[in-house]
Amino acid sequence: MNTADLGLPVDVPSTALFTDQYEFTMLQAAMKAGTAGRRSVFEVFTRRLPNGRRYGVVGGTGRVLDAVENFRFDEDVLGFLRERRILDEETLQWLAGYRFSGDIWGYPEGEVYFPGSPIMRVEGSFAECVLLETVILSILNHDSAIAAAASRMSAAAGDRPLIEMGARRTHELAAVAASRAAYVGGFTSTSDLAAGFRYGIPTVGTSAHAFTLLHDRERDAFQAQVDSMGRGTTLLVDTYDVAEAVRTAVEVAGPELGAVRIDSGDLLLVAHRVRQQLDELGATDTKIIVTSDLDEYAIASLAAAPVDAYGVGTQLVTGSGHPTCSMVYKLVARAQSADPKAPLVPVAKKSSGGKTSIGGRKWAARRLDEYGVAEAEVVGTGPVPDGLADRQLLVELVKGGDVVAREPLDAVRDRHTAARANLPMSATQLSRGEPVIPTEYVNGRSGSRTGA
Repeated sequence: MNTADLGLPVDVPSTALFTDQYEFTMLQAAMKAGTAGRRSVFEVFTRRLPNGRRYGVVGGTGRVLDAVENFRFDEDVLGFLRERRILDEETLQWLAGYRFSGDIWGYPEGEVYFPGSPIMRVEGSFAECVLLETVILSILNHDSAIAAAASRMSAAAGDRPLIEMGARRTHELAAVAASRAAYVGGFTSTSDLAAGFRYGIPTVGTSAHAFTLLHDRERDAFQAQVDSMGRGTTLLVDTYDVAEAVRTAVEVAGPELGAVRIDSGDLLLVAHRVRQQLDELGATDTKIIVTSDLDEYAIASLAAAPVDAYGVGTQLVTGSGHPTCSMVYKLVARAQSADPKAPLVPVAKKSSGGKTSIGGRKWAARRLDEYGVAEAEVVGTGPVPDGLADRQLLVELVKGGDVVAREPLDAVRDRHTAARANLPMSATQLSRGEPVIPTEYVNGRSGSRTGA
């Protein structure tokens, strides 16, 4: 696979070093102890949603599949590990032939999730599964945070399109992943050309104040842009006086001017004034795009404004205050021996301080009320109760080491729209609150049920 598809620099041959060293420590020690081959089940979940959020959004699954497929130890990587004396030669020889050969199940990308949801389940030998912890978590935590912020913003925007414009506010590779996650969450386009190239996301671009300041007159800047890009271009009108700029823009481009962009001031007031002015000048079809450090709350406050689209940057690529989802990757079951037929036994951390886990391989289903609206996230072990078998959420992503669930990004985006629409109406309220539906745990051995 071309590393450019993963958002990697061309000189990085694989994702194998997107790994914490402690994973290698566990690998080598387990190989010495004879436990590395034990069949194991790891699950990705979060114990709680970010404070005040009503639901989470699964983002980055497609990138995880690429990363797992490209998790290879070539000579350069092995040489680095050998030079640093991170691993002994026996372990290095094992890594030279590493290919993940297990199974991965997970919530399909774009689906919503809640505390305790088994968002991803990784099964195979302990050795091959433990190495994937960091790369899986780094992708899911980042992309899901951006997708959740994007979802809240798209809910606030309603039918108005959203433009992702945050590349200059984050790491250059994170910007590409953020554009992809934003598209999953409901954004319609991006200004980041790398994201457009890699993922087929529609791209757009206007101009900066520097372009206006370059020219002797604002009129000259507008004329140059229209001559180059055509009358359908978007002109930035708040470098000097907005009213004068709008008048000049229409004089230069005519009523066929595509759009104007407002990037400062009281956006609600300025948008109303600009709309009235455009209409009076005959530019009734000219759109108004607003930018300027928008988040979901600012977007909601502009619902009554004559705005046609929003451009969002900083707040989106930082997760609108929650840049991670606090997902963890925990061993929940393992075989009693290295025998492939050895039965699995549940295991779980039992420490205090809110970090306990529930052991056992889990299924998840979403129970609906009589109106077909989600009313509970049901997570359990053992047999799936009657009535939930056709509501199960996990799908097979990797089988025997082969990816089996690649899908177009537009399908992921459509899935999220449908999943969010299936939640109670309060899910899209921006006021702080608890998860919009509870998580219920079902013990397969006793059939007992507990809340989250």
